[in-house]
Amino acid sequence: MINILSYICLGLGIAFWFWGTWPLIGDRSVLFKLHSLSVADTLGSMLIVLGLLLKIPSEWPLLVLGIISLAIWNTVLGYVLAYCSSSETDHE
Repeated sequence: MINILSYICLGLGIAFWFWGTWPLIGDRSVLFKLHSLSVADTLGSMLIVLGLLLKIPSEWPLLVLGIISLAIWNTVLGYVLAYCSSSETDHE
């Protein structure tokens, strides 16, 4: 049962990766594209690491650290991108 759940998490993670790249070919703004890509990549990567955690439970400290790092890094990166994309008058 754990094996099947692991493969489901891995498959969903890969599906999120592809789902996040789909809006890149649309006509929306660059910020919308970056937001959807970063959210889907974060969720997909976390699901993949969770699937690996189910497959290799002996490596749980490293894999949990990876999940936490993904959550923090991608959140901070989103704020940095939003700050950099704002107009010059907003920075003063």
